[in-house]
Amino acid sequence: MIEITRIQAWAFRSPTKKPVATSFGVMHDRPAVLVRIEDRDGAFGWGEIWANWPAAGAEHRVRLLEMDVAHLVLGVPFASPTDFFHKLDAQTRIRAVQCGEVGPFAQVIAGLDIALWDMAARREGLPLRRLIRKDAADSVPAYASGIQISAADDLMPRARADGHQRFKLKVGFDMDADIAAVHRVEADLAQNELIACDANQAWSLQQAKEFLSGIAGVPLHWLEEPLPVFNDAADWRTLADHATIPLAGGENIIGEADFDNAIKAGVLSVIQPDVAKWGGVTGNLAVARNALANSRRYFPHFLGAGIGMAASAELLAGAGGDGLLEVDVNENPLRSMLFEGGEPVSDGMWQCSDRPGLGIHDIPEGLAQFETLFAEIR
Repeated sequence: MIEITRIQAWAFRSPTKKPVATSFGVMHDRPAVLVRIEDRDGAFGWGEIWANWPAAGAEHRVRLLEMDVAHLVLGVPFASPTDFFHKLDAQTRIRAVQCGEVGPFAQVIAGLDIALWDMAARREGLPLRRLIRKDAADSVPAYASGIQISAADDLMPRARADGHQRFKLKVGFDMDADIAAVHRVEADLAQNELIACDANQAWSLQQAKEFLSGIAGVPLHWLEEPLPVFNDAADWRTLADHATIPLAGGENIIGEADFDNAIKAGVLSVIQPDVAKWGGVTGNLAVARNALANSRRYFPHFLGAGIGMAASAELLAGAGGDGLLEVDVNENPLRSMLFEGGEPVSDGMWQCSDRPGLGIHDIPEGLAQFETLFAEIR
């Protein structure tokens, strides 16, 4: 049985030289919430709680963990991380609905679940991927993400220098300019390179069709979130029938039932849950296996700090399939400082750690300069 006796949580904010823009808003700094749990025997594990939005999200998540979730966790025995996840999800459901914060509660639970899986793998002396699947690969194919279309000329050469061969462009800003830029970028690709696009839910059905018509002939690898997640299912089906490019989504879906519905609907070719946003390892692994069993591709979504990045890589390697790992290429020390020598990407592949768990023992002292809040709960 697992019994957590100590929880530590840190909120961090790293300034950005250039704001990171999406179609729905701009990040003026890079936030993160990292969490460490410890049991009665001194075993520990690291997790990450999604905190990109709203602007005050990071500090809010720390307080939510400290004041509303921790007392449901400390000193309570759990048989396994999966048992923990489902019990805590059930215990907090009414609270989350009562205050209209289903997402934040899910994110806090996800971070704790990641930490429990990290702890479990450490106890076995195995990398997390090997706890999931004994013959998991040691590397996974990656792609460069977070590339605002207007910044592609700057970010893509830097991503190439880091070893990337696949790139995802953020669109949904100006239709004509986006279409022209996609054509220009595609024309300059090397033979072994590919691009995808992410609209971050920016368009109506008509606008999404307009974009697809405008880029006709461009072999996009996938088009991500062309419509809002809450759009009528008929709109998604119409767009899928119209598109010759695979559609992707999942970062804004919450719960196994909704993921199952999305997978079974057959509209999305690429399923993209976010390990720190909902589900942790428990939920994301279940979704990945469901997607693969139904001939869909599993691409873990991620755009945060280093703990969640490592968890995403371990999950992808453990789940198997032919998915790609999302690697943000915007400068973010909260991500890069967690990996000695920077992110381990070479020839388009992410090299997983051979250390136990997530491969991260301590957070580096250099992160202290970015700390905005700390909580220790016993």
